[in-house]
Amino acid sequence: MKQIRAVIVEDSRLARNELKELLKDYSEIELIGEAENVDNGVELIKKTKPELLLLDINMPEKDGFELLEMLDEVPITVFTTAYDEFAIKSFEYNALDYLLKPISESRFALAIEKVKSKIEKTKAPEELKSERLTENSQIFIKDGEKCWLVKIGDISHFDIVGNYTRVFFEDQNPMLYKSLNQVEEKLPTQNFFRANRQQIINTNYIGDVVPWFNGKLKLTMKNGVEVEVSRRQSYLFKDRMSL
Repeated sequence: MKQIRAVIVEDSRLARNELKELLKDYSEIELIGEAENVDNGVELIKKTKPELLLLDINMPEKDGFELLEMLDEVPITVFTTAYDEFAIKSFEYNALDYLLKPISESRFALAIEKVKSKIEKTKAPEELKSERLTENSQIFIKDGEKCWLVKIGDISHFDIVGNYTRVFFEDQNPMLYKSLNQVEEKLPTQNFFRANRQQIINTNYIGDVVPWFNGKLKLTMKNGVEVEVSRRQSYLFKDRMSL
């Protein structure tokens, strides 16, 4: 997935900083601007045309609903507010999600997954087809003097090595001269999962799952490799695997 350009409109500086801190875990989201009131927010959105808007509802003079009414083209909108009485009204404005402050990491993670899913679904089928490989697709890897033609479904996991990626299949682990983010953009989403910043795993190769420290999970792959799933990704893993 290409980077998602995001804007924050929120009158509280503390709340803006909290959102920016949450966004730091998402390399796929680029924060391109922030505004502290509706008028500045409208100007920023019209100028930058973001895909994602993180929007406070309660603001001085004009509220978040009025902001949306002032736009000709509305980005995917996730409302943030300290007041739950606005929840029903927010969905009348076609908001994708509604986050109640203080926003937890797990709840924010689920909202971002909704955003990514929404963007994927809006793409043309031809575009999706050209972007994603399938489990039966083969990729060519050349590392030094050795070459491999590897089926995607035979790869157990990928590891970051500097700016490049190491690929693990059978008893081989050659280097692929692309970043892990570039690799992730091509992988079939039904099989591959970003366990942490350093690793992507093939869920078909998971042998064991155990609870770990601070809400994390530890996976043991069928080849014996142990993978620690970050706390944020553990929430998503449980949700995805229906645990």
